Amino acid sequence: MASISLASVHSPRLALLAFLSATSLFFLWKSHRLRSRRRRLLSSPSLLNPSNPTLGGKIFYASATGTSKALADRLFDRLRSHGLAFDIVDPRQYEPEDLAKETLVLIVASTWEYGTPPPDAQFLAQWLAESAADFRVGSLLLARCRFAVFGVGSSSYGSSFNVAAKDFSKWMRALGASEMMPVREGDVDSGDIDEVFESWSRMIIASLKGDMREEEGHFDSMVENNGLYESDEESEEEVLESAVVDMEDIAGKAPSRKSTVSLTNGRENGVREMVTPIIRANLEKQGYKIIGSHSGVKLCRWTKSQLRGRGGCYKHSFYGIESHRCMEATPSLACANKCVFCWRHHTNPVGKSWQWKMDDPLEIVDAAINEHTKMIKQMKGVPGVKPERLSEGFSPRHCALSLVGEPIMYPEINALVDELHRRHISTFLVTNAQFPDKIEMLKPVTQLYVSVDAATKDSLKAIDRPLFGDFWERFLDSLKALRDKEQRTVYRLTLVKGWNAEDVDAYANLFSIGKPDLVEIKGVTYCGSSATSKLTMDNVPWHSDVKAFSEALAMKSSGEYEVACEHAHSCCVLLAKVDKFKIKGEWYTWIDYERFHELVASGKPFKTEDYMTRTPSWAVYGAEEGGFDPDQSRYKKERRHGTASLKT
Repeated sequence: MASISLASVHSPRLALLAFLSATSLFFLWKSHRLRSRRRRLLSSPSLLNPSNPTLGGKIFYASATGTSKALADRLFDRLRSHGLAFDIVDPRQYEPEDLAKETLVLIVASTWEYGTPPPDAQFLAQWLAESAADFRVGSLLLARCRFAVFGVGSSSYGSSFNVAAKDFSKWMRALGASEMMPVREGDVDSGDIDEVFESWSRMIIASLKGDMREEEGHFDSMVENNGLYESDEESEEEVLESAVVDMEDIAGKAPSRKSTVSLTNGRENGVREMVTPIIRANLEKQGYKIIGSHSGVKLCRWTKSQLRGRGGCYKHSFYGIESHRCMEATPSLACANKCVFCWRHHTNPVGKSWQWKMDDPLEIVDAAINEHTKMIKQMKGVPGVKPERLSEGFSPRHCALSLVGEPIMYPEINALVDELHRRHISTFLVTNAQFPDKIEMLKPVTQLYVSVDAATKDSLKAIDRPLFGDFWERFLDSLKALRDKEQRTVYRLTLVKGWNAEDVDAYANLFSIGKPDLVEIKGVTYCGSSATSKLTMDNVPWHSDVKAFSEALAMKSSGEYEVACEHAHSCCVLLAKVDKFKIKGEWYTWIDYERFHELVASGKPFKTEDYMTRTPSWAVYGAEEGGFDPDQSRYKKERRHGTASLKT
């Protein structure tokens, strides 16, 4: 009995000791297995040594405006320079089912409308989303794949910032792929996306080449500190991958003298520049001359045309400007919309407010005239350029403050307008109807435009794709602010067939809000195929379509407006207020520019009627010339059997 009693007393202690011994042996075995696995992985020619030609990684891009594609190309070159074999993949040409065969994937993804991927990657994204949600596919489909994602987005879009990149990461992880490091978010509005991408690229290369490896004791310490023995559900390989991720995160966050300096690139006193190197390259490719950090100037094709005596633009026909003396410029390349018909395919920045370095207005005007003059000089010797017009072109007398972006966003817009007027340069300023307070504070300009791209809330959202949530209220308030201006005001309507060309009644209802002096109605210009726009030539109205719409709109105004002028070449028609511009049966839509500058210099209040002059007969609606100045020589191209001839 005594021996039985003694055994019963000691049995709990013996059981505990046995349990602890077994546990210790298990963890020793687990530690040995992890270390052995680590040695095998680090020495493997196909996993952590991508310089081996057998690697064959893929770089996917999801690009709307070309930014992500450009970054993917840059990454490809960097990887190749380090001996890492990768292919660039256009997602439109890739079968998503083949992802199961990939072992290494890098993704550079832009976020498009409402947080979705760009059109070129939507099929791939849909496949990933559906597969991740389908229990039949399973969470090990991409188990042999490692990946990393770099996002390209605009922080101005708030909650949808870089959503597409985050979704790609989420779907890949749900299908079993191992993420090398968390999604890195690039902001095109920040001015330092190049530096951020460069940092991410260095981390990718360091990870792939094994440059981040430390001595084995330090690695094991890192493994233990990151709690890698806590989950029995993770596989050994997943545990090790987690360790590599955590090491990369720590390395990436460690500040250095070099990284601290790089963060100041493109900034002045902590304020970033609007035009990043990528934006600059895109705009310069399109013929822009970038001024300072946020302005631009470009030579209009109508300026070139009238230098050659081959006709001016519709503003020459409607208002008497001299196209060969007109300068197209903007003090703000940023905009608060992403219109479907944007000429620049959204290669310019976006924003809801001014958040960039600001250049001096005098310097902007000086630089704009200087760059414009240089471009005019390049026309010297071009066949047909008339010496007298070339000489006049060196002294611009008109400035179209439109071009691209939203000029009224520039905080010193009034000072810039004053400087242009001081030099006897007229100002035609176009605003996108999202900044009513700026319209209210704007000093008199020669002619103030508000873009009325749609007549209903839904169609305006679809066409302009505004950043502001209260875009419709801002739009209506902008029209009201226009109504209070004493100088010439204009509604600018861009007709897009299938989008807004049938909203005659709704447009007519807007007349009573802004009471514009004039209404320009122009057919949309097709700027080529682009991932940023769904428009095709089918959306471009004929001049006859624009005329029919204009006549119907004039009828809806109950005689308040009539069709006054047209410019057939531009598919553009002008409505004018009868009580202001029609005197004794003749139209007075042209501008007396010298009189305007006299009125501005006087400092006294003045009105639209104080600086208008008679419209020539050839510009009047229905004239045989169709708005073409008879003093110019008209050239038409005739294409026959692949040849072209010119005739006057």
